[in-house]
Amino acid sequence: MVFQYVSFSISIGFISFMVGMTINAFLRKTEFYKATLSSLNFIKSERLNKAIGLAGFKWIIKNTFLKFFNQKLKLNRKAEKSDLYKLREEMTISEIDHLIGFIFVSIFAVVKFYNHNFLFGLIIMLVNIVMNLYPSLLQQENKRRIDKFLQKL
Repeated sequence: MVFQYVSFSISIGFISFMVGMTINAFLRKTEFYKATLSSLNFIKSERLNKAIGLAGFKWIIKNTFLKFFNQKLKLNRKAEKSDLYKLREEMTISEIDHLIGFIFVSIFAVVKFYNHNFLFGLIIMLVNIVMNLYPSLLQQENKRRIDKFLQKL
């Protein structure tokens, strides 16, 4: 039973990537995206990021096969200022894709909680956090690092 919950959660997580990319493609054309969504910053504290395990998640992304998923999020050592702006823009796109996916999957979890299937809802949310929320928070942290570096230039 639990295996079915986990497999469903992972499946809906991958589907949420496509949903996020599709909805974000439309949102990018709006002024709301440029004014508000491109500058989201949920957790500003590096200490809190560390406490929730974002450093460990970052290590996993950098040192496993997951590093091959979004090849646009790589930077050369000899990058120029314009490259940093492009990288930041790609990070923003990825961040919003994952946030939309997080909201999409959260709806499924809320429905499961509402139907008193608490274990299923909990498993959906845990997988959703790992597949959508943490990548989004990691992109926000990386964007802050790029912003600090750009301010120094």
